[in-house]
Amino acid sequence: DIKDRDGKAALKAFFDGQFGDPIDIALGKAKIRTSRAEGQRFKDIFAAAQELVREERFLNWQVLFPGVWSNWEGAELTGGFDAVIGNPPWDRIKLQEVEWWAARNIEIAKAETASKRKKLIQAMETANDPLIDGFSKAKQRAEAASRMARKCGDYPFLSAGDTNLNSLFIERAHSLIKPDGIVGLLVPSGIASDQSSAKFFRKITDESRLSAIIDFFNRRTDGTLFFPDVYYRFKFCVYVAGGMNRKFDGISFGFFIRNIEELRDENRFFTVKPEEIALINPNTRTAPIFRCRRDLELTLRIYADRPVLVGANANPPTSLWPIRYVRMLDMANDSVHFNGPTDLQELGAYPVAGNIWKKGEIQFLPLYEGKMVQAFDHRASDILLAEGNLFRPGQGKDLTSEEHMDPNRFPTPRFWVEAGKTNWDIDADWCLAIKDITSVTNTRTMIATVIPRSGAGHTLPVLFPDRDGEVLSAQDASLLLANFNSVILDYLARQKVHGNHLAWYLMEQLPTLSKTEYDLKIGKKTAAQIVREAVLELTYTAHDMAPFARDMGYVDKAGKVKPPFIWNEARRLRLRAKLDAVFFHLYGITGRDDVRYIYASFPIMARQEEEAHGRYLSCDLCLAWINALAAGDADADIRL
Repeated sequence: DIKDRDGKAALKAFFDGQFGDPIDIALGKAKIRTSRAEGQRFKDIFAAAQELVREERFLNWQVLFPGVWSNWEGAELTGGFDAVIGNPPWDRIKLQEVEWWAARNIEIAKAETASKRKKLIQAMETANDPLIDGFSKAKQRAEAASRMARKCGDYPFLSAGDTNLNSLFIERAHSLIKPDGIVGLLVPSGIASDQSSAKFFRKITDESRLSAIIDFFNRRTDGTLFFPDVYYRFKFCVYVAGGMNRKFDGISFGFFIRNIEELRDENRFFTVKPEEIALINPNTRTAPIFRCRRDLELTLRIYADRPVLVGANANPPTSLWPIRYVRMLDMANDSVHFNGPTDLQELGAYPVAGNIWKKGEIQFLPLYEGKMVQAFDHRASDILLAEGNLFRPGQGKDLTSEEHMDPNRFPTPRFWVEAGKTNWDIDADWCLAIKDITSVTNTRTMIATVIPRSGAGHTLPVLFPDRDGEVLSAQDASLLLANFNSVILDYLARQKVHGNHLAWYLMEQLPTLSKTEYDLKIGKKTAAQIVREAVLELTYTAHDMAPFARDMGYVDKAGKVKPPFIWNEARRLRLRAKLDAVFFHLYGITGRDDVRYIYASFPIMARQEEEAHGRYLSCDLCLAWINALAAGDADADIRL
């Protein structure tokens, strides 16, 4: 990576043969012949390059396999391998600082925030600690490798962002095969679903070159792991695709495979057409996740007559709701603004009502993280500092039912942020928030709630009203919130999440209900009325949610906000089952077998409720409510 003028001139002179035959010099068969200044500059560059070659062990495929390619004098090589098969490394190129320091200086690895870690590293630099040279070299090498991957032209599709080595291997493999050759690689499943690989995946599928994606869950059915050193929930896949001239009629998919024998089952390993992928994921054309053929058929029915939340490919993009997705604060890059209780005391601040600290007129608001919330619950967990955990120092501690029953009990965060630095740029004192960290193997995958005016880390992105469009009122936000938390939409979300993040590009492609669809009359009430009543009671259980209750119109004759609803676990379960029944109606899925099948796709929830109630109570309540709503009885007193 030569940037200086003298260095570039020296390289030009070398390749022009001004110092002798370049190939002989490179092979060590000849010495550099010159006394010019450029010659000395080139010697320095050449020595650094030789050191780099020794350490990095670069490989040139054409030199290593001279008989595989021909036409060396032409503009392009001809030939290539018949097949490239392998298991490339699954590592990111970007230096992972915590891991690097954990093996060398545990104090730095344990730093509570990235900002504090940076200060400790700077102190080592000042002290001329020899570890700094190794750290700087490792960081520079990683940055240079990433920059080279992006700029060299060999990896036009998969080198963006935090480049992963396995992605580069995929593009390299395609460049190494013959036009009718085949690539078969074992790589993380994100190649089929991540936004960073969307353009590549779309190109391969549009050209009918993708043969199969076989997605594996690392834990086998017998409890053993395919890869013992890899996290048991990690998902990887067999990626099989052809060269430019190799075409396939359809794409064979198998997802969550935990035993090779499952590939013999036509319901578990089946063909999906490119046009079906385009219907379900119209923005990215990435692969949906179907555990079996029935998932495909049911999903196609739901998508057939309904648009997605955001049509990202339209010009301009279309959105069913006036919202914008915002990551308020980055937990690493913005950590300089984060203050724990000790930091606040040292600043001269003091705690006041509403989970807020003050210093004169300056307010410090709680910093919400994803682990603090659950569906319709902005105070699901406190955050405790786990000092021995390098990678997850902040651990959630669930609030008990008794604690939830106290409307003055607010969640305790790790940090507070000065109000002016939260990036809260709307007039409302509440907003919708969505948990980013998730998994299809969790109890629920899509989790949304309302949070009060505060800071929010990137693990809890928020939906602010669109500045230029219509305002998202509390009444409308309640409809969207209930839709996000419905079982049927969660079922669809699980078909998009390959890893541990519910990214916005995935949510954009969910078939979300429009506002007018809630005008459906169910007896004497509209669906909107039923949903808003339930959402208000589920959400307004603490005094810090009073602004939301006020905007929902929950006030007395004097205009004062009424007291919060009492937290009641049994009633909350029944209200959520009622909401799910409403959404099954609105989505047109009311067959009892289909409803049971969708509920069965949440096995942890089923097991928990069977242990607590002796039955899958949510499912049974929902089925009863579906009948009641079909009969127009929106206020039925369902008892099971």
